[in-house]
Amino acid sequence: MSKEQQNQNEAVEPVQSAPAAEAVDTDILEPSTAEAADVSLVQQLEESRAEIDALKKELDELKPRAQAEIQNIRRRAEQDVEKAHKFGLEKFATELLPVVDSLERAIEASQGDDDKTKAIREGVEMTLGLFLSSLEKFNVEQLNPQGEAFNPEHHQAMSMVPAEGVEPNTVVAVVQKGYLLNGRLVRPAMVMVAKG
Repeated sequence: MSKEQQNQNEAVEPVQSAPAAEAVDTDILEPSTAEAADVSLVQQLEESRAEIDALKKELDELKPRAQAEIQNIRRRAEQDVEKAHKFGLEKFATELLPVVDSLERAIEASQGDDDKTKAIREGVEMTLGLFLSSLEKFNVEQLNPQGEAFNPEHHQAMSMVPAEGVEPNTVVAVVQKGYLLNGRLVRPAMVMVAKG
């Protein structure tokens, strides 16, 4: 053998033996790595299933609560709409009440017996009657508590006065009439109450 052939054989042998060693190491490591990866995936899958089951259980517990909350919201919205229909005129009615007060004062001021004063008083009384009947159509109710027991929910006491023959806490005079809209107080009646 020549020197050149011998150098080629030596060069070839180490090259051939190195890949074989790598192949052996790879064959030995791959099955254990693959098994570990399979075990890891199985654990992750089991954990995911457990988490999904827990979330399903939580969802089943929350469904009735969510449905009840939706019903409560719907009921509140219906009540708000109903209140808006019932009491939407409250501000408008409050603005009209001074007109009623002025008409009542005009009637009180026109107490003369001459024909002109009587005609004016009758005209104002008719106007007041029409006005009050219009308010009643929209459920605005007048409070005139003369002679009734004092009710702090509907009356505002201006003063307490001594009154003979009247029970204590009875309304003896109405300074300004009160009004209700669908049972809700729009303006309290200003009253004078008998002392005890």
